Amino acid sequence: MPSRIALVRRPGPRVAEGLVTHIERAPVDAERAAEQWEAYVATLRAHAWDTVEVAPADDCPDAVFVEDAVVVFRNVALITRSGASSRRAESAGVEAAVTALGCSVNRVREPGTLDGGDVLKVGDTLYVGRGGRTDASGVRQLRAVFEPLGARVVAVPIDTVLHLKSAVTALPDGTVIGHEPLVGSPALFPRFLPVPEESGAHVVLLGGGRLLMARSAPRTADLLADLGYEPVLVDIGEFEKLEGCVTCLSVRLRDLYA
Repeated sequence: MPSRIALVRRPGPRVAEGLVTHIERAPVDAERAAEQWEAYVATLRAHAWDTVEVAPADDCPDAVFVEDAVVVFRNVALITRSGASSRRAESAGVEAAVTALGCSVNRVREPGTLDGGDVLKVGDTLYVGRGGRTDASGVRQLRAVFEPLGARVVAVPIDTVLHLKSAVTALPDGTVIGHEPLVGSPALFPRFLPVPEESGAHVVLLGGGRLLMARSAPRTADLLADLGYEPVLVDIGEFEKLEGCVTCLSVRLRDLYA
């Protein structure tokens, strides 16, 4: 079985209606968004990721941001309950996909809320953003599911960005990176590296030191290249208009069958 799987979900016909919270709304070109999504998926495949397409949810404008619907640790999936009620119908297709992959499935229960974009995994540590989309009950339920599996859960307060991973992600060596004006508590991370662009805070680890990044962060790409990494740039401009980034367009599952 493949050891690196990425769940993806193609943008639906209502993608331009997606929610925006911390930025001004800008027109989204749905056709261009579909082209950018295809290129993003092709890039994952080109770097040895087996992509699994989740069933469409065409009535859900934000469904392309598939990462928000589930958190996976080891072979256990926690189906989320979004803090945005309009997004809760997205979860059924994602649950079906992870079940088909053999994951053990848990669900966030009412009244708790949790978005997958609020959970940053660094080794066995799960940093979870406590803010607009994830509440205290969601954090407690995340702890209850994953701490018995060996995870360490660290809550991080957020109020300036949509999700924790809108502010920070992590490099292969565990260093957390972020655009400092948007990171409220950098001291919570043992190693923190500020980057010069907001979209430079978002990386997907492709393997072998390669980092999938948005083309809108060229200075950060240069910085990370100087540190010995290999940035792989993609244009996701239409999704950035909806507060999206490279992380939220897929759910990366590593060594699921190990």
